[in-house]
Amino acid sequence: MTGPFKLAPLPWADAALEPTISARTISFHYYKHHQAYVDTLNTLVEKTKFADMPLEKIVEATAKASDDKEKKIFNNAGQVWNHDFYWRSLSPAKTEPSKDLASAIARDFGSTSDLIAQLAEAGKTQFGSGWAWLVSRGGKLSVTKTANAMTPMAEGTNCLLTVDVWEHAYYLDYQNARPKYLETVLANVLNWNYASENLARESEPVRAAVK
Repeated sequence: MTGPFKLAPLPWADAALEPTISARTISFHYYKHHQAYVDTLNTLVEKTKFADMPLEKIVEATAKASDDKEKKIFNNAGQVWNHDFYWRSLSPAKTEPSKDLASAIARDFGSTSDLIAQLAEAGKTQFGSGWAWLVSRGGKLSVTKTANAMTPMAEGTNCLLTVDVWEHAYYLDYQNARPKYLETVLANVLNWNYASENLARESEPVRAAVK
């Protein structure tokens, strides 16, 4: 399908996150679910004012839409942005927070393990589909969660990392054990380099995807 938006390449090979996330999960999550959001967004924005807007601007412009079509645009644009961000929040290689990020974590959470515990709790307690986020406002870190396609970015918050807790993110590997999925992802494949880069760009909100 043609359109202004394309499926952004994965930052690693399909099997790179195994055994934490299997290539089979990636094959459905990325090539089916993520692709479907991109395709639907392209259909919805055709011949509208959104067709020439960058993805993040569409998310911001439609986050509080009351019009049914714009709500559909937001749901798909938000999911494209969130997924682009999620893939980059994961790394097959071991990473560590930068000095500045480590200092902010110690200040605002006490320790990285305390931060991980809060992210896990946010993911476990998100009712239904959604996302757990590490975010920063004015350099102060916090953990939050959003439902469905919502993203803190839409409200001007700088996102550092996210973990997807929609069932399609984990069901093939973990079935209904969302806590186990969160525990394993948070312990093994978080991309602290990406979080560090996003914190360093505090004055310029992170752009996960480029049109």
